[in-house]
Amino acid sequence: MPNENERLSVSEKLSYGLGDTASNFFFQTFNLFLLYYYTDVFGIGPAAAGSIFLAARVVDMFSDPIMGVIADRTETRWGKFRPYLLWMAIPYGLIGYLMFVVPDISESGKLVYAYVTYIAMMLAYTAINIPYSALLGVISPSSTERTLVSSYRFFGAFAGGLLISMFVRPLVYSIGGEDNEAFGFQMTMAIFAAVSVLMFFVTFKGTKERVQPPVGQKNNLGEDLSALVKNRAWLVLFFVAVFTLANVAARGAATVYYFKYYVGASDAPMFLIFDQTSIIMTSGMLGLIAGVWLSKPLAARFEKRSIMIWFSLLNAACMALFFIVPPDLFWLMFALSVLGGFLAGPTVPLVWSMYADVADYGEWRWGRRSTGLVFSAALFAQKMGLAIGGAMAGWYLGLVGFEAGADQGPDALMGIRILFTLFPAGLAMAAIVALLFYPLKTALLTQIESELGARREQASGGEA
Repeated sequence: MPNENERLSVSEKLSYGLGDTASNFFFQTFNLFLLYYYTDVFGIGPAAAGSIFLAARVVDMFSDPIMGVIADRTETRWGKFRPYLLWMAIPYGLIGYLMFVVPDISESGKLVYAYVTYIAMMLAYTAINIPYSALLGVISPSSTERTLVSSYRFFGAFAGGLLISMFVRPLVYSIGGEDNEAFGFQMTMAIFAAVSVLMFFVTFKGTKERVQPPVGQKNNLGEDLSALVKNRAWLVLFFVAVFTLANVAARGAATVYYFKYYVGASDAPMFLIFDQTSIIMTSGMLGLIAGVWLSKPLAARFEKRSIMIWFSLLNAACMALFFIVPPDLFWLMFALSVLGGFLAGPTVPLVWSMYADVADYGEWRWGRRSTGLVFSAALFAQKMGLAIGGAMAGWYLGLVGFEAGADQGPDALMGIRILFTLFPAGLAMAAIVALLFYPLKTALLTQIESELGARREQASGGEA
């Protein structure tokens, strides 16, 4: 249990959580709507859109670890990681907005514009989100407290996702009408960009860094990388992240297509201002938010790895069951969406608290703490998964003969169904297999926390 000095105030936990709300104003929009926006609004082909996602990940191969190294070596009066929340908030919001401006240029010009703005956005996302994520590893020395902070983080994340799933389509529809989706997207994202900037400012102001590298640790990139690749726990989580986020990206990209072309949902409101697609997206997010709060009580009774495996398995079953649901049984889809979200909820804060545990393990085992590098590698793995899932979704739609705005043939409809159900379920199973090799158990983590605390206390006393 954390002692009184390690416990964080509710206001600090909420301030930290708002950072992921800000991130998800764009992350969830990209996950749920960007492929649809590129094909049906911006006017480029699905295979070309998939290639954009993949190109951005090639850039991330270099930018993510570089950002982690830079953050680890940053020294300011605000700490190592918090300053980037202040410095990068406005560029992040501005570039995210520019992605949804449709310039009056040729088709090839639009393709170039899409490449430039999306890659620029991923660089801005890297520069603000890697330090934000790494902040979790230094906000408290207590693994238990970090798990609780992670719950607040993902309550904020899923609250942002909830707002996206609830309001993007209604806002686009109400602002742009049926005839101007492009303007609707542009103004909707202008609102989200402004709010996200303000939220990052709140996170910067309301949080504090408490864990420092070991006294006397010298900057040595080679040693940092060597310790990282020898860290079996990190390697396992790397593959878990790739498979999980590929699952999320593929299913998220397929959602609008599944309901527009297979279920036959329209943009017209079905309940209050919400259409069928928004209701399903919202229901999943509500399930996620409810499930998040199970993470701490579950982690107090069971191994984190076991929780991740069993809840991921049940969530995969919910995704697969969508394949056999007839298109007219909307409320059965609603129930599966809520249940699937609820089952996925506890896994997200747990896996991020596991990354913080991995940073502790690296310091305990090899005497080097590289929090920024650990979390930058985690973000890189997640973005690689998003790229793989998003790219495969776009390529697969092109392969099965999808045509934007047209009546789809049987091959295209079957492809959309598989992309929304069986394909992400299979990726979830791959993540479960990787988790079987995760080595950090509760007893070891307790030992690590105790011994690191003793080392820090000794080092502090020695300096005095």
